[in-house]
Amino acid sequence: MKRAALICLFLCTVALGFCKIRIEVKVKNPLPLPESGLYLAASFNNWNPGDPAFKLTQKDANTYFIELVQEYEHFEYKLTQGSWAYVESDSTGVFIPSRQFNYKPGQTTIEIALRGWEKRAFYQMVIKQIPYNTPHDATLYLAGNFNNWNPRDEAHRLHRQANGTYQVNFSTELERIEFKFTRGTWSSVEGQENGRMRPNRVLFRSKIRANQPLEFEIATWEDLSGSGNFLAFAWYDIFILFAALQGFLLVLAIPTIQDFNRKANRWLVFLLFFVSCILLIRTIGNQRDIAQVFPFLQFVPDFLLLAYPPAFYLYVRRLLFQSDQFSPKVLLHFIPSALQIFAYTPFLLAEVAALKVDVVSHDAQGWWAVNAVAVFGWFSNAFYTYLCLHSIQGYRKQSQRSYSYEENLHFLLTVLIITGVCLLLWAFTLVVAAIGYLNHREIWLFTEKSADLIWLIFSFIPHLLGYFAIHQPEIFKVAQPVSLFNATPELPIKEVKAGHLSDKKSEDLSDENLQRLKQQVEAYMLQHKPYVNPKLTLNELAGMLKLPPYLLSKVINEGYDINFFDFINTYRIEEFKRRMEDPHFQHYTLLSIAFEVGFNSKTAFNRSFKKITNQSPSEFFQTVKV
Repeated sequence: MKRAALICLFLCTVALGFCKIRIEVKVKNPLPLPESGLYLAASFNNWNPGDPAFKLTQKDANTYFIELVQEYEHFEYKLTQGSWAYVESDSTGVFIPSRQFNYKPGQTTIEIALRGWEKRAFYQMVIKQIPYNTPHDATLYLAGNFNNWNPRDEAHRLHRQANGTYQVNFSTELERIEFKFTRGTWSSVEGQENGRMRPNRVLFRSKIRANQPLEFEIATWEDLSGSGNFLAFAWYDIFILFAALQGFLLVLAIPTIQDFNRKANRWLVFLLFFVSCILLIRTIGNQRDIAQVFPFLQFVPDFLLLAYPPAFYLYVRRLLFQSDQFSPKVLLHFIPSALQIFAYTPFLLAEVAALKVDVVSHDAQGWWAVNAVAVFGWFSNAFYTYLCLHSIQGYRKQSQRSYSYEENLHFLLTVLIITGVCLLLWAFTLVVAAIGYLNHREIWLFTEKSADLIWLIFSFIPHLLGYFAIHQPEIFKVAQPVSLFNATPELPIKEVKAGHLSDKKSEDLSDENLQRLKQQVEAYMLQHKPYVNPKLTLNELAGMLKLPPYLLSKVINEGYDINFFDFINTYRIEEFKRRMEDPHFQHYTLLSIAFEVGFNSKTAFNRSFKKITNQSPSEFFQTVKV
């Protein structure tokens, strides 16, 4: 008996679980699309306006019905004709709220009246031209932010017309309409002519007229473009790819240079490796087959925007000032990079299928981080570029106290010039993008080409370092410290003043002693001409004069009111003038004479000559000829 009772109870429960609710609809006015029928869009089918599983059956000319298995005690629903362009309303076409269903025991039939249709604006999409290699039996769909980016939404399937075009009508209340055309999957979505991913098409409701045809042409399909072929690189991709290869070769070559500057160049090697990896990832990540399998690679290049500026700045500091100490404060520079990793986590850990939709829709949680990094990255790069220039300026000021020559910093300045050009283009792109967004302008082609140009210019840096590694390898070698007394400056750069170097250096010189030492220095300079040595330093000259370096520095600073650099170059300029009038040097060029008297570069000669004489060398030469 117990078993029978349990069986009966089970059967009753099953029967109740499969109770059907019949919804009958009485149509009061003719349907706008009689051939389309009626559909039920409800909370239990994700409000799909054209779900075939919930299409109503026509009973007679004015009656439709659908039977639902009772699974929910409550749901909301509306009647449509297959899309939100045709949704029920009151008899005057005014919007009505969703209908409510609340289960009541014994209720099996619901009778409702369909009195009218909303007077919604709808858009007619017309594809005039498709790629020549489109399969003849292909079905085209419209996917966008109005249908949850469904690439195979039957309610937004395009229909082939007699004239060869494809058309679909749809309705949306969105102001900004983003969409793409597909052949049913994201792997067969439309692309650019070069095979790369096409940004979303964008329409603005306020800029177009409703119920008017909108015509489009499809350039290519991503899966049929051949862009997955590794030989199908654009010329700029090839250039960037070679830049990455150049960087990897430098990573291997720089440590093999004799007298390798380990302190500074380990930062350079790390930086080159990081930059080369990013350039490589960006190049191959744009290839369709790679992007389909690893879509997160499209986000990886963004990490360069915040990590590169402080890393290059730290390399400049190590190269110029040769600091041996590692301070935990260095890690503070990379806090923005750490925050960026945290913000990008939703993309990096997302499933491949979901991430593909996120990349297309730009609606994913955390997408704001991508735009924020683009803006903050500009300020970060601009700030660290300023710090690098400030460091170079401080280094030059300090070096002029102990060296008679200019250090070769051209490669650093050239890198900063390249960075500056990138910053200018970057800022211009951000401004144009902001103006376009605020004014509802589709400017994706400009922003994409601008981004490509910025990356192309940036990729010159590995090529540049490769050039200097071959032609001027001394920049990667160990240099002497700048500080007069082997003191290593720390962040931030502070000007080293002679009066603060030590107790001995603060001792005052009497006028008598100062004049005596000046005569001693001048006599030695005129007799032995040590300034013709292009690498003359304060320590070397002090050794020749048998004076402490700090004392010689004090004599030059207080006795002549100039630094060591200008002091030596003054003698070189005078020697240059003398040799110009010497018949023995008549067949020499101005530059060759400059090198003979101790200058190590044309730039240093011209700058010093102009500073000391208020004339350029050519102007002085013309004066002498007259």
